[in-house]
Amino acid sequence: MNLIEEIQAEQNRVRELLKAYEAIGPSGMFGTMVLKQAIQHGDKSIASGDLGDMLAAHAELKGCE
Repeated sequence: MNLIEEIQAEQNRVRELLKAYEAIGPSGMFGTMVLKQAIQHGDKSIASGDLGDMLAAHAELKGCE
């Protein structure tokens, strides 16, 4: 699996987490925002093709719990 595929796989994992945070309701709002930003960072890093940014986005996504 290459880096882009790994980022996309992590984005899919985080999207599943996002559903759980959204189900919590208002108290999950901060977590929801953080997860959405991590997903967007992944998209932007892939679009830019910047390897350093892609590695940072991958690490950020991996850290989402």
